[in-house]
Amino acid sequence: MKADVMLFEVGQKMTIVGADTAWVLISSALVLLMVPGLALFYGGLVQRKNVLSSMMHSFVAMGVITIEWIVIGYSLAFAPGNWFIGGLDNIFLRGIDPYSVTGTIPTYAFVAFQGMFAIITPALISGAIVGRIKFKSYIAFILLWGLIVYAPIAHWVWGGGFLTGRALDFAGGTVVHISSGISSLAILAYLGKRRGYGIDSIKPHNVTLTLLGTGLLWFGWFGFNAGSSLAANEIATLAFLTTLVAPAAAGLGWMALEWNHFGHPTALGFSTGVLAGLVAITPAAGFVTPMAAIPIGLIASFICYTAVGLKGRLGYDDSLDVFGVHGIGGMTGALLTGVFASVGSAGLLLGNSSQLLIQLEGVAASAIYAAVCTLIIGFVINKTMGLKVSESEENIGLDRTQHGEAAYNT
Repeated sequence: MKADVMLFEVGQKMTIVGADTAWVLISSALVLLMVPGLALFYGGLVQRKNVLSSMMHSFVAMGVITIEWIVIGYSLAFAPGNWFIGGLDNIFLRGIDPYSVTGTIPTYAFVAFQGMFAIITPALISGAIVGRIKFKSYIAFILLWGLIVYAPIAHWVWGGGFLTGRALDFAGGTVVHISSGISSLAILAYLGKRRGYGIDSIKPHNVTLTLLGTGLLWFGWFGFNAGSSLAANEIATLAFLTTLVAPAAAGLGWMALEWNHFGHPTALGFSTGVLAGLVAITPAAGFVTPMAAIPIGLIASFICYTAVGLKGRLGYDDSLDVFGVHGIGGMTGALLTGVFASVGSAGLLLGNSSQLLIQLEGVAASAIYAAVCTLIIGFVINKTMGLKVSESEENIGLDRTQHGEAAYNT
């Protein structure tokens, strides 16, 4: 996200550019499409008894977080505040009307675009905890997490906080992926492992759904990254192209690693590699050249592949590898942005070592804050509502026990 645009005050009167407005509105719709794409990606990876439950975790975020964002989340992230958090000037979108302008677009368009990021970020966490969490506790979790974790970190990086204008995060490597990936690992402290994990074979029930989800995610990611220019301009074009190149390289890299290790490539492996590349290019999309996107994708693929492979040795049950892909991929991308940045900013390869240190500061601050806050949120919910379903409910499956329905009735 362009830091200079972030610094415009809500309601500041400037000229609205129709092309910019149209692009941001289209990009907002593309990002929202990523949510059902994520639902399909996750839904194909779980057991058939948990398909609807997994998909509902993504879909319900579209309802819950949308309302939270409009009521208070946007204000906490982007209203004038201090180094840590925004103020309450825009609670209930107070002070904003159809004629308010942010940059060259109506502020309502900016609110909508940013709201899509707020929606998908907690939905990412659900991939780590599928098949184990009570649905009502999940709703409480994403409500609290959106306010306590997401809004402050968004303010730090994009809304005038202590990282704004310093850390490079074009479209959310830190705000979205590091925060969700680290939080996924933290919440597992209360949910433990799935029944049969490491003993029984827990395989994806429908990889074709995951492939379809991958395609929708990649498609929507063009809005996620290129839309973050907040204008229909040359930087949007650059971000669009790097969003094509990095996941292509990462998907091929993951496929090559599987081919070398197991003697054959898998559809799931290619899809996971593509996702790792998308995550890694997110912070760098508008700051690096298309040629730099190739090593970013390849490096992220190797590091995420290694991280996912270590999960069994480390003994934690991140069901769908949210930490290994989003957490590790987000950190990798954020740091590589500090290495390869050459458009609008200079990274390590251009002699600016301080940028890499600033990137490291952003990674560390976001990771530590997200982990600590998620542990606190999880503790409170676990003590009040309980987080994990009973053993019998887990055995039956959350589709029937939490929602009273089944994905397949044959």
